[in-house]
Amino acid sequence: MANDAVIIKRIKKGGHGGHHGGAWKVAYADFVTAMMAFFLLMWLINTTTPEQKRGIADYFAAQSISQTSSGSGGVLGGTTLGQTSPRAGGVNSIEQKQSPPAPSDPARAKQAADHAHDENGKAPNSQVTSDDHLQRAVPSSQDRDFESAAESIRQAMQQSPDIADLSRQVIVDQTPEGLRIQLVDQDGKPMFQPGGNEPMPYTRKLLEAVAKVIDRLPNRVSIAGHTSGGDGNGAANWELSASRANSARAIITGAGVNGDRIYEVAGKAGSEPLLPEDPNASANRRLSIVLLREAPPVPPGNKF
Repeated sequence: MANDAVIIKRIKKGGHGGHHGGAWKVAYADFVTAMMAFFLLMWLINTTTPEQKRGIADYFAAQSISQTSSGSGGVLGGTTLGQTSPRAGGVNSIEQKQSPPAPSDPARAKQAADHAHDENGKAPNSQVTSDDHLQRAVPSSQDRDFESAAESIRQAMQQSPDIADLSRQVIVDQTPEGLRIQLVDQDGKPMFQPGGNEPMPYTRKLLEAVAKVIDRLPNRVSIAGHTSGGDGNGAANWELSASRANSARAIITGAGVNGDRIYEVAGKAGSEPLLPEDPNASANRRLSIVLLREAPPVPPGNKF
């Protein structure tokens, strides 16, 4: 009897790698997506203006939640959207920022509606909106110019030994009226001869340095003189402050500023003290030079 051959078949089982072989692809895709979002964010941050950044931040700013006595009286009180409720907080905030206050009576409401449409019943054209946007952009541009001018005045004082020690007597700030430069007296260091309109030598040099900075900007200039309560009474104070302001005008225009840019020369006497709590303080005796905040003149031949 012939021996039958015995065949042994060995089955080689596969490992577990096949089951998990695609997991790394998902992780890698998530990583690439995150990197793409990161670089896109970096690009947006680099290309957007500060105004656009502030607008985006305001859009995503969390609205405050307040208590209300309506509905259940809880944080999520049951009032409808669009009313003054916690749920409507975000809606209300946006509406208040974008819309003007409603007229208080029907006559004003009709007048507002008439202004919102022209005689043909159409809404105002985009040119009006563009002009409004331009007017709103002017103060932002002027703020930067004013900041640069203020820094230039500080640098000019530091670089001139004759007026470097007057840094505490020069106040430069921005007001709704414009860039204000104030030259104030200190005890033992007046800007003008006592009781007169003749500027001290260092005051003249300081005004000449200020004039060089003023000459770089197109804005008109207002100059006002101020006295303290102890400088005299009645007409004497007014005449003295006006005379000092006019002396400053002469120095500024003599240093190169066009005289046509002088908008106002005024004497305020003691009517606007720098230190109201101490009317007789020496700091109340000062000059105020203001670069007026206004839209720059349109060059001849340019039309919008």
